[in-house]
Amino acid sequence: MGGPVGLKGTDGADILAQAQKLGAIPHARERTIETLKQLLPLKEQFELLTCPQSMGQDAAAKCGFTPKLIGLPIADVTTANDTQNAAKILRDAGIDLLLFAGGDGTARDICTAVGDTVVTLGIPAGVKIHSGVYASNTTDAGRLTASFLNGQTQTTVEAEVMDIDEQSVRQDIISAQLFGYLKIPFERKYLQCVKAPSSATESHDQQALAFDVVENMLDDWYYIVGPGSTTRAIMQELKLPYTLLGVDLVYNGELIGKDLSESELLQKIKNRPTKLIITPIGGQGYILGRGNQQISPAVIDHVGKENIIIIATAQKIRSLYGRPLRVDTGCEKTNQLLTDYYKITTAYRESIVYKVVV
Repeated sequence: MGGPVGLKGTDGADILAQAQKLGAIPHARERTIETLKQLLPLKEQFELLTCPQSMGQDAAAKCGFTPKLIGLPIADVTTANDTQNAAKILRDAGIDLLLFAGGDGTARDICTAVGDTVVTLGIPAGVKIHSGVYASNTTDAGRLTASFLNGQTQTTVEAEVMDIDEQSVRQDIISAQLFGYLKIPFERKYLQCVKAPSSATESHDQQALAFDVVENMLDDWYYIVGPGSTTRAIMQELKLPYTLLGVDLVYNGELIGKDLSESELLQKIKNRPTKLIITPIGGQGYILGRGNQQISPAVIDHVGKENIIIIATAQKIRSLYGRPLRVDTGCEKTNQLLTDYYKITTAYRESIVYKVVV
């Protein structure tokens, strides 16, 4: 919920309340529905167990399932304790696979509750998704679940549960930590990788990239600068304040807005020619939909596909091991629009052509 309103997540009751006050809308239910739709052809071949109301029942019913309900009725606003209790109840019921929707905070709750005692799989629906326990997108979550249920995927592996401290992130300090492991069904093509951090040796390459971008900035255009240490170098080259994991806005070399939400972005760029500068997440390859939900389908529609500038050091590209870049904006129309080949600036006056897929 916290992504579009610029809160970097919703860990904790106070931040959740702030997100709701800013108009944040939860997406876990709709993303769970997208996954469950992939299982409809197998509907008669397995039993679906879930907890009441927003903890799974609502999404299952929307897809046409009649799940077996386990656990007690829950409050309108759920907590980490609800997630952990639900996971334990489902595990103790003897399930073969535990599906959960959320981000790294949810993965931590599941890990705390059940550890590696049951096979699990995450449906990506959070702001921070650094962990390796999630499918690449909602459709792949459904496909991998179906493959596991019908016996085609039989291998399971232990995958890392990672998280970063949201309070530190809001102060532009990244503090990632390994919290444990979950056992997941393994089919490489359906899973996202753990985020690979930028190394200290990349700083020179990032500076060269930044010089190239700044040299080619056009007068009277607005530039949305997405999060990351690679894009940070652009703001440093411009000698402007910046938000390491937020979204900033630049016009004619001046900072117009810092750490903007989706609504603030749309208001400031309305009727203005705008370009978008983004960089992939190292090791994962996501350029949109992970950690930058402020850059929503509505923002992308205003910018235009032709005005998206993608930058990445050669080391970051190598960290993908040939895998394509990815988008997961939450809007299928936008995802399909963005699927194409793009020029990626990799150094000063150097670029490659690289594929972007859903």
